[in-house]
Amino acid sequence: MSISASMVKELRERTGSGMMECKKALQDANGDMEAAVELLRKSGLAKADKKAGRIAAEGLIVVELSDDRKRAAVAEVNCETDFVAKKDEFQSFANKVAQRVLKSGPASLEALLAMPLDDAGVCVDEARKELIAKIGENINVRRFTLVETNGTLGAYLHGTRIGVLVEMKGGSEELAKDIAMHVAASRPVCVNDSEVSAEMIQKEREIFAAQAEQSGKPADIIAKMVDGRIKKFLAEVTLVGQPFVKDPDTTVAKLLDKASATVLSFQRMELGEGIEKKSENFVEEVMAQAQAQGK
Repeated sequence: MSISASMVKELRERTGSGMMECKKALQDANGDMEAAVELLRKSGLAKADKKAGRIAAEGLIVVELSDDRKRAAVAEVNCETDFVAKKDEFQSFANKVAQRVLKSGPASLEALLAMPLDDAGVCVDEARKELIAKIGENINVRRFTLVETNGTLGAYLHGTRIGVLVEMKGGSEELAKDIAMHVAASRPVCVNDSEVSAEMIQKEREIFAAQAEQSGKPADIIAKMVDGRIKKFLAEVTLVGQPFVKDPDTTVAKLLDKASATVLSFQRMELGEGIEKKSENFVEEVMAQAQAQGK
């Protein structure tokens, strides 16, 4: 299979490895990007397994809470440019979408789009299309989450790009907000070890084992090394295992124990997560046009 320069570039950006190592990994993986990443990680060449692609979509993450703080909604509404995201009309639309989620609790995105945006009676999707016509950019209501609890609810909005909801048993609203702020900053995968999938642990174990075997140490020592790496990995990806962002000398688990509180769940939403966006280079675009005109 032919390995393109763009494929090598993407793998370099994701792993921090050298150009030739990336090209070889892609060749060995027959062009499979994820397999190439894993090959580089196993060989110890990867400096970082960065998330694929850049966060590309613009727009807003919006959080709305009920007056009794027992219900909260977070929604993502996208547009094409940061310029439009700052417009009052777009912000008003995004806020009304989140308010509708909070008030009506739609079961799906399709149900939300069919609901009235506000008391004017125009549905969310029609209002979206009207805004597209007015502003001249594509606008999309991408996703939402609604949390209802009898416990303690914490919400945190980092600018307009990251929104977090935390549901707790016990503790205070202030603590719940601190935990939500921590989730925004530290990006845990789940609350505790029991929620980490067996598949994820096994995959990491295989990678750690492949790396440890290169040390040439005896099998029993390698097994202990791998167990230690897995323990460290679980601490890194679980909320309760992480050092608390406001006080790195203590873990989130210890902070919760001190307050006799338990985190039941959390929802973290980051703007543009997982959306691919075309990377545009103005200089290259002008050069391409000039070359085309010269032919």
